[in-house]
Amino acid sequence: MPGIAERGSFFLQKLLHLIYPRACIHCNLPLAEGRSNLPFCPGCWGTLRLQTGPHCPICATPFSSPSALLHSPDHHCGECREHPPAFSRAITPYAYEGVLADAIQRFKYQKQTSLADPLARLWVETLTTAPFDRVTAIPLHPARLRTREFNQSLLLAQKIARLIRVPLLIDGLSRSRDTLPQVGLSRKEREQNVRRAFYLSNPIPIREKRILLVDDVYTTGATLREGAKTLLKGGAKEVIVAAIARMI
Repeated sequence: MPGIAERGSFFLQKLLHLIYPRACIHCNLPLAEGRSNLPFCPGCWGTLRLQTGPHCPICATPFSSPSALLHSPDHHCGECREHPPAFSRAITPYAYEGVLADAIQRFKYQKQTSLADPLARLWVETLTTAPFDRVTAIPLHPARLRTREFNQSLLLAQKIARLIRVPLLIDGLSRSRDTLPQVGLSRKEREQNVRRAFYLSNPIPIREKRILLVDDVYTTGATLREGAKTLLKGGAKEVIVAAIARMI
């Protein structure tokens, strides 16, 4: 039977919902009571596109046709064949579009940090297993952190680590220089922009560990590739990378 504190919290939440009804962050329609962890109404929620089709087993790039895996279930995309990434696998379950892109942009650029928890839950709900020893995040340079006031990737990593019950490394990686924003850069420019941009100030916590490296959006994968390379050079056993959504 619920205790007094739990019953009090329940009635307080009902009262707050009546006084300050929550609205969908995308269409602004009222949210039904009891959907406290979801910032979307059922209509908007239904538009989220989970990437369930055939994809590269390493970087998770979707294949245009199922026939790519018909005779070779482990078929890798051209990019992974020509330039194998340092990470062993990418987990990028959703397409960066529509409602989800709006939520990530609000979280990242409009400082709506309360979205970190539901976004992390979206990612965790797609997991079947969690073979990770530590969770860490793509870091921001101190100058960029002062401007933005928070690291969105670290906030997501913190929520994911708590949900899957794996220790979080707050300073797993550090930035050696303040790189240009990746938005608007070509694939080649992105790779050059982040080359040797990271370092490990303390490699001891990652040695012989399976590391989950978190970012918000997977575009070309250049940042996550470079981060994974740095972690492996520092002694990590394996690096799996994660992003809530990927640019299609």
